[in-house]
Amino acid sequence: MKRRARHWRRCQGSATRPPWTNRSAWPRSRHCSRVSTKPGSEGGAAASAPLRVLHLHSTFDAGGKERRAVALMNAFAKGGHGASNGKAIRHSIVSAVPEATGARAAIDPAVTVGFPFGFPPLTGKFSVDRMRKLARAMQDFDLVLTYNWGAMDAAMAHAMFAPSMRLPPLVHHEDGFNADEAGKLSWRRNWYRTVALARASRLVVPSERLEAIALTAWRQPRGKVVRIANGIDTAAFTAKPGPKAIPRVVKRADEIWIGTVAGLRAVKALPRMVEAFSGLDDRFQLVILGEGPERQAIVEKAIDLNIGHRVHLPGFVADPAGAIGLFDIFALSSDSEQFPLSVVEAMAAGLPVASPAVGDVALMVSPENLPYIVAPGDAGALGAAMQELGDSAALRTKIGEANRAKARADYDAGPMVARYAQLYAGVLGRPSFP
Repeated sequence: MKRRARHWRRCQGSATRPPWTNRSAWPRSRHCSRVSTKPGSEGGAAASAPLRVLHLHSTFDAGGKERRAVALMNAFAKGGHGASNGKAIRHSIVSAVPEATGARAAIDPAVTVGFPFGFPPLTGKFSVDRMRKLARAMQDFDLVLTYNWGAMDAAMAHAMFAPSMRLPPLVHHEDGFNADEAGKLSWRRNWYRTVALARASRLVVPSERLEAIALTAWRQPRGKVVRIANGIDTAAFTAKPGPKAIPRVVKRADEIWIGTVAGLRAVKALPRMVEAFSGLDDRFQLVILGEGPERQAIVEKAIDLNIGHRVHLPGFVADPAGAIGLFDIFALSSDSEQFPLSVVEAMAAGLPVASPAVGDVALMVSPENLPYIVAPGDAGALGAAMQELGDSAALRTKIGEANRAKARADYDAGPMVARYAQLYAGVLGRPSFP
């Protein structure tokens, strides 16, 4: 047991005991999963010891919430965008889907982060014993950050055991719904969220729609719910990428690219995007950046419609700023969104957006872009929006410039990072974060 404890401290860079003490929950592996450790960061607990922040994700594939979480970690490590210097933070990241960790590729080398082995599962059959193990695993952290429904059991464990185990403060981040709640909220999940978030210090949402749901369906007090719009480094999307910027696909001068950036999940309804695209002529190419379980379904849809040669899935791209500018039109087809980061990136890159009216998308884009925000679930209307935008370069430029101006004015990363730093500092009772 002592040898395992020493191993855990080596992985986490902490002189404290590991955050779970039940023997069955100890890591089986003798090796750490570690991205980087800055020189001089080892040592015992002291007044200047780094903050220990635990991130519990529904998945850590490179979707919008994961890319935002990574952007915040990177910004805190560099001390930029008005945040305090974050090099004194040790992040530990757990995914409810252990193999889904694609977003780690975007973590800056300056960030000190671990992916602990043997952490109690975030999902599974409810039991008091399972909740107790999850709660115990949080004990030796300073701040717990949970994300989406897949981490709601951790919030429930915190609600049940926070007083008796003296657990650290918990902030929950909710960014939207999976396919099973895209059309209608589950009353069972609404009830569970209401109870699980009882002891959360804050609930952070990016969209007006989610804010309203949190206040009504989830019965959260006004003072607990905080809406922070997603932001990006808008300046990074100014330069036009070269034609070979995206692996395994090259843009030719006469092509019009319709593109998207998304985790390939059912809620994104990407086969519908393929269907909407299928009526366009051979000038058009569809480029879908991302990875996920729906990849094969997308490929099969393209083959069934005899457009497989014009539908490209290059995979995950770590730096969207170096790729998204190759698109001529940005498209969404999702059954559910809230405040999609990819739309902000497209706007910053000066692109028009063709999308269903889901979440806050219609509020996000410029007024000039509104005619191309169509009824949800209507592949024909989405295809017509793509066609009209594709037929006029002047129209694309006009709308794209209006979108870029709005992104720079409303969605830059600076205010977002500063608000998150202020939020976390307030929860911890500190003047700044970290």
